[in-house]
Amino acid sequence: MRLSRYIRPTLKEEPADAVVLSHRLMTRAALIRKESAGMYVYLPLGWRVLRKIIGIVREEMDRAGAHEFLMPEMTSADLWKESGRWETMGPEMFRIRDRNGLEYALAPTHEEAFTAAVRNLISSYRDLPLNAYQINTKFRDEIRPRFGVIRSKEFIMKDAYSFDMDEAGLDVSYQGMRAAYRRIFERCGLETIPVEADTGAMGGSDSEEFMVASEVGEETLLLCDSCGYRANREKAEYRRPGREKGDAPKPLVETATPDVRTIDDLTAFFGIGAERFLKSIVYLADGKPVMAVVTGDREINEQKLGHAAGATVLELAPDSVVEEVTGAPVGFAGPVTGREIRIIYDATIRDMLNGITGANKKDLHFEGVNPGRDFEIREEADITCAEDGDACPRCGKQMYMKKGIEVGHIFKLGYKYTKSMNVTVLNEHGEEVVPIMGCYGIGVNRTMAAVVEQHNDEKGIVWPVPVAPFDVHLVGLGKSDEEIRGAEGIYDELRRGGLDVIYDDRKASPGIKFADADLIGIPVRVTIGKNYFRTGEAEVKLRSGGDSVGLPIEGLVDGIRNLLLASKAGAESPGFTESGG
Repeated sequence: MRLSRYIRPTLKEEPADAVVLSHRLMTRAALIRKESAGMYVYLPLGWRVLRKIIGIVREEMDRAGAHEFLMPEMTSADLWKESGRWETMGPEMFRIRDRNGLEYALAPTHEEAFTAAVRNLISSYRDLPLNAYQINTKFRDEIRPRFGVIRSKEFIMKDAYSFDMDEAGLDVSYQGMRAAYRRIFERCGLETIPVEADTGAMGGSDSEEFMVASEVGEETLLLCDSCGYRANREKAEYRRPGREKGDAPKPLVETATPDVRTIDDLTAFFGIGAERFLKSIVYLADGKPVMAVVTGDREINEQKLGHAAGATVLELAPDSVVEEVTGAPVGFAGPVTGREIRIIYDATIRDMLNGITGANKKDLHFEGVNPGRDFEIREEADITCAEDGDACPRCGKQMYMKKGIEVGHIFKLGYKYTKSMNVTVLNEHGEEVVPIMGCYGIGVNRTMAAVVEQHNDEKGIVWPVPVAPFDVHLVGLGKSDEEIRGAEGIYDELRRGGLDVIYDDRKASPGIKFADADLIGIPVRVTIGKNYFRTGEAEVKLRSGGDSVGLPIEGLVDGIRNLLLASKAGAESPGFTESGG
């Protein structure tokens, strides 16, 4: 491919709206252009990279025995209603009507569509196990698209769904996908951290996310290097300190606290730490009030709380509901209510001694609050977020936090969709049984951005060989007819040798050509300048670093192949931080 004929609008300046490095570099290197908020055009260079990643994903899925499908991007509302998710998916799902008034969704995911397709294809245990996948476009109406292609409204995803006879079979499928994901990300040159995760709106049990450590990541991870525990903050547990030691329980005392509502206000008013307070927040769980009680120094984990409440939809209760169920305005609620309201306590509350909490009256708090005496704990769960420095739930050593980008997610769906959508097969005894499902997703666009986040320097992108848009960036510096013919000959020789080459034959200065080569980041740069005509050697340099070397023309193709193989071997062994699970 000749650069003079290629769409190559590289930019010197960084785009004003690009916050993260991958967005800046992908725009400057002419990989993408923003079409509108959350929507991107992939220019030829970017599309070549995406195709390389898609090829790796497809090869490893096929190697794992999965079958490739192509599902409709627009799915019938009837499928979503059958599973019960039409109402619960929320505003992130694009919903449309056709001219006949029929409702559809632009699919954000395809559990329903695959389940419906597979139930018409299987009837017996002989048809299982089955793993069906696709690589297709998804749509989500993100309230705040950001970070370039990391969080966009339209994106390419590989989603796969396994169907097995029982949990033992599901575990085999799950582990097979886990191994395939490891190979995929290693081949893409990514160092990933698999972490325990919440299954979210998809439902299910065991869940693992593949994270790429990045300061711009939207996910927060809790990591323990002592035992290998790894978890997304939505899922992460921590070891509680145990029952407090100190004075005997004090009497319950009502104290005036005029307009003292927040934890910060309370700590200043009473002159003690936030951990001494019982923070009580009222939510609506599927429309019904539920109070969550945690210590004042802790943040409520709404994912954990939703699971504990058994709620499909969890949202903060409006002020009017808070006052109705507690008898007091926001800021003065507490578990000593004397009212009928469901209360879920964090596991730490049981060990509280002489705490302070809202008295369910305006401008009043209780001091000397003790569980068991002043209120009964009927429901208890882990409903708080783990924090940096918390004790690991497994070994008790200190954990630390790190930001990450989620590039893959695998989890055991269980029977959520096969039961709701009436999928059955006959077992070996002729009895009807419901298959059990697993779900496995990879964000292709995110993977591309994550590669850029991990592989760059001050000059631009440094593509790992397996996903690079080209193998070789040939730079011709000559101006005379003889020099141009020499570069053309090298271009033809490299292509005959089976190398994928982009040839910078532009009438531009060496500085511009080298700057673009560094920005675009193709693994090997071959320069044909005046030295070539004096020595008969081409100047060859790896984008990943090191000095330039001179290679004779007769050994140029083999020399470049050896460099690519060595670089590829390094790219495919970036490291894989194993989960403690």
